[in-house]
Amino acid sequence: MEGPGGSSASATAATPPQWWQDFSKLFQHYLDKSTPHSTYRWIGTFVIASIYGLRVFYLQGFYIVSYGLGIYMLNLLIGFLSPLVDPELEPSDGGPLLPTKGSDEFKPFIRRLPEFKFWYSFTKAFLIAFLMTFFSVFGVPVFWPILLCYWVVLFVLTMRRQIAHMIKYRYIPFSLGKQKYGGKKSYASSSSGSRAD
Repeated sequence: MEGPGGSSASATAATPPQWWQDFSKLFQHYLDKSTPHSTYRWIGTFVIASIYGLRVFYLQGFYIVSYGLGIYMLNLLIGFLSPLVDPELEPSDGGPLLPTKGSDEFKPFIRRLPEFKFWYSFTKAFLIAFLMTFFSVFGVPVFWPILLCYWVVLFVLTMRRQIAHMIKYRYIPFSLGKQKYGGKKSYASSSSGSRAD
């Protein structure tokens, strides 16, 4: 039997150290501040991806890591392009469905994987893959053109299926902002043009 001190000792062993809690709070603070700045976030991610690509190119190895990274990126892209409620799987769940007719009420496209989580997972995957290139155990020698061809075929087949799904259920996973209409010309501008004659 444990005394009163036994349970508190196990509770303190389960909590992370103070420096880790402080680091987590600081990291979350800067992550939250970066949320509205999507362009700068993606530029930073593509810089990290470029550094990773250069490292793999100069080392001439770690193709298995790159292949696994590519498969993971494809999985993230599918989640980013898919609706939260898939009309094929849950046609009458009572949740928000995509409009199927022109007379249906407009419902915004809600992603299964939001942009911020997509970016965060994308960046984290590149950082982990970059760290894996420092360990020779992940540098398995393979014939990389076969992996590349297999990934391209997988990408094409997956995207074709996703695009067919988008066409079938009539949704576009991108919002290009509020639509602007030209509208009718005002009466004053048309009448002032006729007076000039």
